Amino acid sequence: MQPQIRTTQVNIGPEMIDIGIGQPDASLLPLEIMKIAADHRLSLGNSDLLGYGPEPGDGYFLLALADFLSSEYGYPVAAESLFTTGGSSHALDLICTLFTQPGDIIFAEEPTYFLALRIFEDHGVRVIGLPMDAEGLRMETLEEKLQQIQPKIVYTIPTFHNPTGGTLSAKRRKRLVELSQEHGFLIMADEVYPLLHYTQKPPAPMAQLIDSGSVLSFGSFSKILAPGLRLGWIQAAPHLLKRLTGCGFIDSGGSPNHFTANLVRSVLELGLQQEHLAMLRATYKRRSATLCNALREHLPHVATFVEPAGGFFVWIELPESFDTALLLHEAAKINAGFQPGIRSSSNGGLRNCLRLSFAYYDEDKLAEGVRRIAQVIR
Repeated sequence: MQPQIRTTQVNIGPEMIDIGIGQPDASLLPLEIMKIAADHRLSLGNSDLLGYGPEPGDGYFLLALADFLSSEYGYPVAAESLFTTGGSSHALDLICTLFTQPGDIIFAEEPTYFLALRIFEDHGVRVIGLPMDAEGLRMETLEEKLQQIQPKIVYTIPTFHNPTGGTLSAKRRKRLVELSQEHGFLIMADEVYPLLHYTQKPPAPMAQLIDSGSVLSFGSFSKILAPGLRLGWIQAAPHLLKRLTGCGFIDSGGSPNHFTANLVRSVLELGLQQEHLAMLRATYKRRSATLCNALREHLPHVATFVEPAGGFFVWIELPESFDTALLLHEAAKINAGFQPGIRSSSNGGLRNCLRLSFAYYDEDKLAEGVRRIAQVIR
């Protein structure tokens, strides 16, 4: 029998509804936009886009990206502050490669992005989780820890956090930068969700604070255009960018995804990104509302959650007696899935929590998926 040939990361049967999947479904992927962009860029007859790219990234792409971010963020973004990456995972890995050594300590929110924990593990760094509340990372706990331990990096997902959906307040963002300067650590700000706001705009991104010299902010087209592009950016002060552009990986191959960056340059210059982003905001807003309404209907006295103002995720807390890793096995028997909380924990905790996403399924599937999960919980 011929082995199955896979073409996508997600590989589940049609009967399964896994609300743990944190990526857009095929209906949201901009095939027509990319066809228009490719026709536009290739029709210009410039073969340079098939060569190695300059270290920070193609200059015209960075200018287009800076214009787009300036418009969306509401303050001027300089092209010279940007560095092209192969997406946010590449940014995480590259920063760890260049700025940490095995045994170094990274402070992260508890919970945190579960695949970031995998990347940190690859680099042999030690992760210490710090608690969050309604305003994000708790600064008083961070200050207490800093009196005992010197981290190399504080990793934060400040806006529409993965997995909680929460947002770090503007006051705490400023305090985090002050502490980084007082104690000499870098801030790795995973800012892939700020443009996906549905009910209210979040505070200005940490990227606005790069002049402090301690902030490495990174974004990605995976969340606002298509993950298969593997294209993103880091925004930082000149001395940090110099470390990035001077590393052996970039020296060897030039900027990542030079060809793709040129196609996305057309997406930006033709105004197609703004149109697609508006569609995503409207779609995810409906899906988020459907998911949260289904939770209120099926788990009114069991699940505690906060309806997110943006991003991809809803974080649910169940009573302490529940173990969502065990629940997941039971849910699979009725073709339902989610992300158990333990995967987002740096210390094996959060067993009574789970993460749901409204990015992959339409409203009908989301409602049915919640019904199935509620059946298992009950």
